Amino acid sequence: MPYWYYDKKDLQNTPSFRDGISTETENRYRKEGARFIIDTGSKMDLGYNTVATGVVYFHRFYMFHSFKTFPRYITACCCLFLAGKVEETPKKCKDIIKVAKPLISEQKFSTFGDDPKEEVMTLERILLQTIKFDLQVEHPYGYLLKYAKCLKGDKSKLQKMVQMAWTFVNDSLCTTLCLQWEPEVIAVALMFLAGKLSKFEIVDWNGRTPKHNAWWDMFVEDITMDLLEDICHQVLDLYSPQTQQSGGDSPTENTAKQTKNEKKPPSITPPASASPVAAAMSKPVTTPLKNGGESKPEPPKMEPLRFSYPSYPGIPFAPPVYSAPPPGAMHPVPAHVPPHSVPPHSVPPTHPVPPPHPVPPHPPHTVPPPHSVPPASLQRTSSKSPAPRCSCQRATSQLFPSHADARSTP
Repeated sequence: MPYWYYDKKDLQNTPSFRDGISTETENRYRKEGARFIIDTGSKMDLGYNTVATGVVYFHRFYMFHSFKTFPRYITACCCLFLAGKVEETPKKCKDIIKVAKPLISEQKFSTFGDDPKEEVMTLERILLQTIKFDLQVEHPYGYLLKYAKCLKGDKSKLQKMVQMAWTFVNDSLCTTLCLQWEPEVIAVALMFLAGKLSKFEIVDWNGRTPKHNAWWDMFVEDITMDLLEDICHQVLDLYSPQTQQSGGDSPTENTAKQTKNEKKPPSITPPASASPVAAAMSKPVTTPLKNGGESKPEPPKMEPLRFSYPSYPGIPFAPPVYSAPPPGAMHPVPAHVPPHSVPPHSVPPTHPVPPPHPVPPHPPHTVPPPHSVPPASLQRTSSKSPAPRCSCQRATSQLFPSHADARSTP
């Protein structure tokens, strides 16, 4: 199977970078594509495993292709379409495009071309060849729950820490962490970050031995503090203020500056003063969706008719040619009258059919017996006319003696 983990120097020498796209712009494109997959999957009630699988396909695809060659939003729809089939939560391609269209502008949706469905279906074959048909992907969610069950401490604080770590795992999909480290390492690092921010210190855990210096040594070995801090900083960088507007391609310098009185559009990320913990606590806690949820289809809305056709005048009513009377309306036959005493005139007379003309028989053909000997006067003794050797010649000579004489005369 292919090895899907790269060093940081490999992540800075991608096909997009060699195609003239800066590293900052490529990271922004990756973030927008991942966020687009998450928003589309959430609106279609897809599970977290399906959404995360689609995002991993997205990041792996652009390790071999450039953003200039394949637009990111078409690739995002294709990755979500394939992930739905892999995670057994399939959605129709046209439904994904229908839900995804309102999430982007008309200019960005124009990259789908005249036939968006055909574009996505064609790209699916390229995606399968790019990821080398390695469809099964593991995510940190399962390891997060597995590790949390082994920890000891206050249940409410532990649940709060796990919920915060789950949120960090969701946000880590917008980074390239899935291309750098295994899901076990990411789960440990984000639980470490959530424990620090929620002030939940893990002192004891199940299965602890003297050789374990920290709780994660029981699950993953040789994890250093530098590695954990590097992963945590990559996630925390998502909450820093953006230096460039997200959404469109590289904006030009001649854009109109906003005045002081003009209202600024709401920012997607929290301000620099707000910590990710405060942002997470301000939002209502939501339980992650279970994988496999299906959305109930709504009945189509019927539009009113623009005009109504006039009623057809029809043909004037005519009585039927024959209608049988109901059974009670028929005159019953008196009981004292025998069944054979019905007068004969009540039965309608029937006209006799004349017999067919006889066909005169043809007289049979009389054929002489095959073994009859002809008279002596018809026999020839000349050597020039030998006797017929077959039955057909013999019968001909018997029926047409003159023809035989004419054949035998010199």
